[in-house]
Amino acid sequence: MSELKGKIDFTLFVSVTNANPNGDPLNGNRPRINLDGYGEISDVCIKRKIRNRFQDLGQRVFVQPDDRADDGYSSLKERAEGCEELKKEISKKKKADRDLCARIACREWIDVRSFGQVFAFKGDDVSFGVRGPVSVHQAVSLSPVDIISMQITKSVNSEAGKESKASDTMGTKHRIGFAVYKVMGSVNVQLAEKTGFTQEDAEVLKESLKTLFENDASSARPDGSMEVCRMYWWQHNEKTPAVSSGKIQRGFHMNDVSRPSKFEDYNISWELDGCVEPEVFDFV
Repeated sequence: MSELKGKIDFTLFVSVTNANPNGDPLNGNRPRINLDGYGEISDVCIKRKIRNRFQDLGQRVFVQPDDRADDGYSSLKERAEGCEELKKEISKKKKADRDLCARIACREWIDVRSFGQVFAFKGDDVSFGVRGPVSVHQAVSLSPVDIISMQITKSVNSEAGKESKASDTMGTKHRIGFAVYKVMGSVNVQLAEKTGFTQEDAEVLKESLKTLFENDASSARPDGSMEVCRMYWWQHNEKTPAVSSGKIQRGFHMNDVSRPSKFEDYNISWELDGCVEPEVFDFV
């Protein structure tokens, strides 16, 4: 395994067509928007999708939802205790080496050495945290979004013994007609050295981002309704490049589109002097 060559920056442009990319549970599961009407996708949501792709690519992942658990464990505590080396060190209680615990966890699970993780479980005397090198921003749409709401009804009984169908039980589904979201992130070399995040891990991350919405279909996000349209990947040669991540993201130029209907409505370009040229992947 080789050390990370240099800092990495990445940007994805993601299209959403008649789907709810990230519902807000405190707002009736409506698609998230900011005060200016631009759509948002939380960084937590994006990391969940990356973890799912890690799993699909055969990597060991610590934070797994119940419906995608692939190792027989039903909780994070069980999964942590399932690692014999980690369990043995934690069993030393106050004498446990927290730095060693962190190294074991990073070696065991790719999402821990990528995003970091807090290990603190009820009943354990030892807790420790890992700060990961991969950071992901919340995604924001390029234009304000229109939220479309649809009333739905329930047409079957939930329990036996009812005289008639409960067809008067109402519900609401929300979706975005069309929007393009910008996802940004980076990989910090100094933190990668601490967690053991390698150049090979970076390639797995790149592949996961390219295929972010594979195996992600649901009733709110039908298959094909969300896709990565374009991806930029900057592999710097230095640990701390002269050009900051902020400057890289400000290097994008695009036209204003009030009501886009397809990704090609946007004329997106990137240019910045003194910066390494990115790899650009077009998928539309």
